[in-house]
Amino acid sequence: MPHTQRPTTLSDFARKLVSKRGGGERLSLSRWRIELLAGLTVALALVPEAVAFAFVAGVDPLVGLYAAFIVGLITALFGGRPGMISGATGALAVVMVALVAQHGVQYLFATVVLMGVLQLLAGVFRLAKFIRMVPHPVMLGFVNGLAIVIFLAQMEQFKVVGDNGEKVWMSGSTLWLTLGLVMGTMAIIWLSPKITKLVPAPLMAIGIIATLVIVLNIPVPNVGDMASIKGGLPEFAIPQVPFTFETLKIIFPYAFILAAIGLIESLLTLNLVGTMTNKTGGATKESLAQGAANVVTGFFGGMGGCAMIGQSMINVKSGGRTRISATAAALFLLAFILFASSLIELIPLAALVGVMFMVVIGTFAWQSFKILRRVPRSDALVILLVTAVTVAADLAVAVIVGVIVSALVYSWNAASRIHARVRPSESEIGARVYEIEGPLFFGSAGSFIELFKPEEDPETVILDFMGSRVVDHSALQAIEAVAAKYQAAGKRLQLRHLTPDCHKLLSTAGQLMVNTDDDPRYRVAVDYDIKTGRLGAEH
Repeated sequence: MPHTQRPTTLSDFARKLVSKRGGGERLSLSRWRIELLAGLTVALALVPEAVAFAFVAGVDPLVGLYAAFIVGLITALFGGRPGMISGATGALAVVMVALVAQHGVQYLFATVVLMGVLQLLAGVFRLAKFIRMVPHPVMLGFVNGLAIVIFLAQMEQFKVVGDNGEKVWMSGSTLWLTLGLVMGTMAIIWLSPKITKLVPAPLMAIGIIATLVIVLNIPVPNVGDMASIKGGLPEFAIPQVPFTFETLKIIFPYAFILAAIGLIESLLTLNLVGTMTNKTGGATKESLAQGAANVVTGFFGGMGGCAMIGQSMINVKSGGRTRISATAAALFLLAFILFASSLIELIPLAALVGVMFMVVIGTFAWQSFKILRRVPRSDALVILLVTAVTVAADLAVAVIVGVIVSALVYSWNAASRIHARVRPSESEIGARVYEIEGPLFFGSAGSFIELFKPEEDPETVILDFMGSRVVDHSALQAIEAVAAKYQAAGKRLQLRHLTPDCHKLLSTAGQLMVNTDDDPRYRVAVDYDIKTGRLGAEH
């Protein structure tokens, strides 16, 4: 009887979505409930963030909401880390302000498309792997700085529109009621897991506080006071800009900066979520997903986006572990825009602020206060520097500064390790052996040259590189400088135990003739005489 393939059902597709793309979680009613409720919680938290960042960028709130939906959906389905949330972010919004103010929103859409193309190219050429070069102190500074940024961003929710039409700080009963609701939200999030885990704590807190405010008619700001979120489906449209070289000159610098910031924030968030969920890899896939998402959102009237650490933390801590939760968050957000805007606009901002404050508490690396006293001062400086720059400037600048400072500190420490142990040669009577230890590179080249005084050495000197490593062209120049000093003094210099990499560098330089036919595995030592240009005896 011929085999007939069973048709794929929606349940089969969902099972594959979880098992193949969601880290192997078993699909069950319990898992569905956790993932969907986590997605709903995230969607509620996305609304005020997307609207606020749209205001920062100087565009209509729906531009931010559409970006949150489109970027969130595409990265949820195809990104590198199940459970990670993406959408419109403040780090990108602050870069967009000048572009929108000078050239208008259509240029922003064109920039977002180009931003996505650049991120796709970064994924194709696997540039995301360089995120491994970010040291742990930089990661700690990034986490702490971002927690502070999230906290400061919530301060805007404590402002109301004054009589002159400008925003002023809350005062009087409105302020105290808002603070009370924020504290109540935080208390519910802390207490509810001790009572039940059927509903994510943030969702329960939002529901209880929103019900309390609506039933008792408590006069505090709500989502609707920010802007209306009612709208239709995003529509495809090619950005209305001239397709000229002049347009490219305008949008390319912004697109490049946005692409870099988006990728750095997304990849660092990917690592952070991976640490919490015990998952690794996925950087290249995340770059491709972010790029595709931004290309699409640019054509559908969105402001672009990247990973959102706050919402990602809400999702993970609400139990979201698969692509279902992130996908549900995007779909819930679209449903709010299309069908439930009037209901969502009644949610008090105080409840959402309380949720974000708990995210801040959970995100900040409190153990770093102890670490600062235990780690080297250079690492402590990097942690504090990255934290400060993240708050004062932006994430991309902070990470770049942190990596550069860490690299300089490493170079300085590595340069200080170069030294030589001097002993008589066991194979040549009267010869002196310098056993070089430590990496020889641009940072240590000067110290390496200062190790030798030809006028005090015998006629034959051997440099043994068994404990060293010739790294770059500066190292080759240093070896040549030492060789020239001994040659000028009329003395004989030999190099011993050069690794294959050293041979390659010396051969590439073209200034020192090296015979690479000697023992490639270095089971025996091979001497190279710089003065005569010949290999010596094997030992």
